[in-house]
Amino acid sequence: MASAASLGVCAIWAGRGAAVPSRVARHEDRTLYPQGVASGDPDDHSVVLWTRRPFSEGARHELTVEVALDAEFRRVVATAKAPVLAAADWTCRAMVGGLSPATIYWYRFSDDSGAGSRVGRTITAPRVSDGRPVRFAFVSCNSVNEGAQNAYARMIWEDERAPADRKIGFVLHLGDFIYELVEYTEDVQHRYARTVYDLGHIPDGRKVGNFNVPTTLEGYRHVYRAHIDDPDIQNARAHFPFICMGDNHEFSWLGWQSFTKFGGKIESAQELRVAANQAWWEFIPSRVRKVSGDRLDQFAAPAVKNTPIETFDELGFGTEANNRIAVGSMTAYRALRYGKHIEVILTDLHSYKAQDPTDRPEASALDSGEYPVLPQEWLEIVDGGKDYDGGNPPATIAIGDKSIPNFRKDEHAHTVLGREQKAWLKNQLTGSTATWKIWGVTNGPMDQRTDPQNIPAELVKEKWPGKGYGSFANPDFSSAYAERAEIYDLVRDREISGFVTVSGDRHSFWAGYAAPALPPAGFSPVGLSFITGSISAPGLGEACEYYKEFPLRPLYVRKVEGAEPEHTINLTIKRGVRAALEYAASGDIEKARVLTNPDNAPHVEFVDMAGHGYSVVTADANGIETEFVCIVRPITRATTPDGGPLRYRVSHRAKLWKPGMSPKLEQKVLEGDPKLSI
Repeated sequence: MASAASLGVCAIWAGRGAAVPSRVARHEDRTLYPQGVASGDPDDHSVVLWTRRPFSEGARHELTVEVALDAEFRRVVATAKAPVLAAADWTCRAMVGGLSPATIYWYRFSDDSGAGSRVGRTITAPRVSDGRPVRFAFVSCNSVNEGAQNAYARMIWEDERAPADRKIGFVLHLGDFIYELVEYTEDVQHRYARTVYDLGHIPDGRKVGNFNVPTTLEGYRHVYRAHIDDPDIQNARAHFPFICMGDNHEFSWLGWQSFTKFGGKIESAQELRVAANQAWWEFIPSRVRKVSGDRLDQFAAPAVKNTPIETFDELGFGTEANNRIAVGSMTAYRALRYGKHIEVILTDLHSYKAQDPTDRPEASALDSGEYPVLPQEWLEIVDGGKDYDGGNPPATIAIGDKSIPNFRKDEHAHTVLGREQKAWLKNQLTGSTATWKIWGVTNGPMDQRTDPQNIPAELVKEKWPGKGYGSFANPDFSSAYAERAEIYDLVRDREISGFVTVSGDRHSFWAGYAAPALPPAGFSPVGLSFITGSISAPGLGEACEYYKEFPLRPLYVRKVEGAEPEHTINLTIKRGVRAALEYAASGDIEKARVLTNPDNAPHVEFVDMAGHGYSVVTADANGIETEFVCIVRPITRATTPDGGPLRYRVSHRAKLWKPGMSPKLEQKVLEGDPKLSI
């Protein structure tokens, strides 16, 4: 903390003396702190505190920060001044240290007039030697523009009523905290059955179809403020410490490195990448590194220009100087230890990735026609590059009667992690002494595939052009076949037990296994995988309900007059096309389960492509449990304090497996009936 203070970090030290009543004369005025308060990245003795207090005059002011052991501030352990700058959009961060481990603290901010923020609550981590069970929630995808954030209300409501040993220690947010794609209510009033909520107009926004996107730092700041203005998000940030990692929407939906893509056109956007990083840092309290140093008062963005990025290293990273500077302006991947049993390892899947090889112009000649999936073998060929098939890639890629030269046969395997981050990840996994190594992989690594070879001939005009299974080809980590296998093989070869991936981004709940390959290539899990449903963003299941009639629609949705649509896409993914078609025709889930293709998805124990809510992990020395808490579709803000009713609550438990062995999940439905998901 002394070193931090010398670098200009706002460091607050909680002394070991007796706690005393607050001496600050204040009155709460939440209107002056419109985005509330938050805390982030707790360790066993410190945490980052945050607020935003705009001022109408001047460039710099100071706020008084107080930290106490009680919500009434009769036992204050630390008081200090923290700067708040116009250059940081009046956001304020303070690092408070000298705290006791595994302890609830309360904090608040006040200005010189005595006007104060709401009171926030935070929790420090247990010591590394502390063997108590750890409980945390993981979430993703807050679409304030198109939904209500009722899941946070439910989370707080349940946490306040939970016994001490069942309370949540922190919330792990796995990206899409904002959606930079904003619909304006004068252009779009409804999407599906959802009302589009007004987030205001983005300053200097750019129109892209029905959406508007930021083009400047002020634009991103506007979007963050509009999201945090939501009362449920604000309440959650005041109630729990958050550990956050951005995904794609914090920068640009189809973006990577410093590239954006709109309307099929790829653009160099180094200035936008820096602006996106700065806005994230300003509004998300964290311990991420930035190129301007450790100061917490402002980001101090490096100067870059939007310059064409035309040269690349062997892994596909743009070597243009402005791209390197822009991406390097903030390094978000990091690890946080939480007691004896948990280490959270967070990776950034968009800053260092190469262009998706299936998105290259050379690949446009290949498609699957009327089929909803792409042949898995050709996805693996273009992903693997010259490393495919043990270094023996084919000269051509064929789908049915179509073929093209293998444009990837002389290139390295596709990378999402990048060289430095991947080396860091491997070191974290092999060096961790935690019982459970929780990899926050942000977007899902679990294969989304099915067996189109089993679609009845009368439903399609052409024969399936692939050799076997097909993938829905979601451009997430599930399509990084070679790199994913590289990490999983490391876990296997080094006999790392307690390996678990947690993800978001898919707007759906998934539970199953981390496995480097699926049948017919074999199936040998090395860990567990969980994906949480979105807080509010619509997903594929919801979209399917609006598909017009066509021969393969039963693979997505069953629609019977007078009944709610049922998402047969869950069966298509988990059990195969025969099971989905049977249920679509008969509505008999037992008959559908009999037709399961056991080789289609042995890695999937649960999938719900229309799930909203959050997931809660509980881990101790002996096992781990992940509980899916699925709320009803959050179209409108809940009118009850509990956030509204649940669709289901499902538990997945596993005992800690021995090194070199495979885990085994035990599933239990606690509430509701997720029949097409299990």
